[in-house]
Order: sequence, then structure tokens, then C-alpha cells
Amino acid sequence: MSDVVIDSLGWLGSLLLITAYWLNSRNKINAQSSFYQTLNIFGSALLMANTVYYGAYPSSSVNVIWLFMGIYHISKILNKKKKTV
Repeated sequence: MSDVVIDSLGWLGSLLLITAYWLNSRNKINAQSSFYQTLNIFGSALLMANTVYYGAYPSSSVNVIWLFMGIYHISKILNKKKKTV
């Protein structure tokens, strides 16, 4: 992949994470919502791709953890919805 594509993915990932945080901070979305967690999952995955490409492994590890936290919480949300249906 070209640097431009990787950089674009990183910027998009950053935008998704910042948007999630901003919306949550303004009480527009709840941190326990699937929308918030989805923004975090995709944002983390995109940033992870960017940081691995550039060899920024400390940042990559943070994004791996952030990604798995999002996946864990969205699975809890989906399981809770299944139990109520």
C-alpha cells in the first residue's frame, strides 16, 4: 500500500476516535451504546494499521488493546439485546 493510503487510514481512524469521545463528552451518545463502541473499534483498527505500517509499536499496542476493549463491550451489548428479545 502507498503511504498516502496508510496516512488516510490513520487520519480516518483518528477522526472516528475523536468523534466518539466528543459525542460522548457532550452526552450525545452513551459509552455503553453500540454506536460508540463501533466508532472505537473501526477507529482503533485503522490507527493500528497505520502505526504497524510505520513501526510505531507502542501506539500499535495501545490500539490493539482499545480494539479488543471495543469488541468485548459490543459483544456484551449484543448479548444483552439477544436476552431481551
